[in-house]
Amino acid sequence: MPIDVAAALAAPPRSAGVSWTPKDVQLYHLGIGAGVPATDPGELRYTLESRLHVLPSFATVAGAGEPGVIRGLSVPGVDVDPARVLHGGQTLVLHRPVPVAGEAVATSRLTAVRDKGNAAVLVLRTEAADADGPLWTEEARIFVRGEGGWGGGRGPSARRFPPPPERPPDRVVERPVREDQALLYRLSGDLNPLHADPGFARRAGFERPVLHGLCTYGITLKAVVDTLLGGDGTRVHAYATRFAGPAFPGETLRIRIWGTGDGVERVRVSVTAVERDDAPVLADTVVSHG
Repeated sequence: MPIDVAAALAAPPRSAGVSWTPKDVQLYHLGIGAGVPATDPGELRYTLESRLHVLPSFATVAGAGEPGVIRGLSVPGVDVDPARVLHGGQTLVLHRPVPVAGEAVATSRLTAVRDKGNAAVLVLRTEAADADGPLWTEEARIFVRGEGGWGGGRGPSARRFPPPPERPPDRVVERPVREDQALLYRLSGDLNPLHADPGFARRAGFERPVLHGLCTYGITLKAVVDTLLGGDGTRVHAYATRFAGPAFPGETLRIRIWGTGDGVERVRVSVTAVERDDAPVLADTVVSHG
C-alpha cells in the first residue's frame, strides 16, 4: 500500500513561516468573486486597500504556500497518485481576526489516517500563530481514492452536525462563477493542475477542470457574511464543510442559508450547482459566529 500509516503518523510536525500583504488579501477576494459591482460599498471592503477587511477563509491561503491537500501528500509515508486525490472537507477555527498584513508560523501534522474501504482519508491539522499568539487552526480532510481496505479504523462519520432544518431556507443566494475563476483563484497558491489542465482533469475522472473546493468555500462564506452578518467577517468564529461534489467554472452556485433558531449563533448552509439540477457541491456546512 502506498500509504505507510505508521510512518505517516510518526512524522514530526513541520513548521514554516508565512507572510501576507494587503495585495494578497485583495487577490484572494477577487479569486472568490468579490468586486461585483465594482463600486458597491460592500464590495469595496474586499477590494479597496483603504477600506480592506479580511474574509476569514483567507487563512486557507495565507502566505501563498502549499494548500493543506498538497502538504498532506508530502508527509513521509504518503506516496500516492495526485490524480486520485480529492479534498474531502475543511474546518477552520479563528482564534482572533486575521490581520490585513501579517507574519506567522504555520505548523502542520497528520493527525489521522482513516480506512474508508474504497479510499483512505488523511487528516492534516495546521495551527498558525504570530508574535501575539494563536491566529487560526485548520483541518483538511484529504480523500485518496483506491487506497483503503487495509483493515484500519474508519474514524467518525463525516457528518458532524444534523442536516439543515426541514423548512425553507431563510436566505437563498445565487452566485455565478466566472469561466476563468479557477485560473484567477489559483494565483493565491493552489497550483493543482486539476483546476487548470484539461488533460489532468480527464485523468482524474472529470470532463474538464473543476473549481477549487476552497474557492467554493470562500464564495459561500462571503455570501453568509454579506447577507446575515452585515459584512463583518470578524464575527465568524468557525467554519466547517464537506465537499460533496464538484463545481465547474461557468456554473451558478445556489447557496441556501438557515439560522438554527435554537439559541446558538450558528448558520447552516448547503450549496448546489444550478445548471446540474441542484447537484450537491457543499454539504454539512456550518458557520459559527458571534
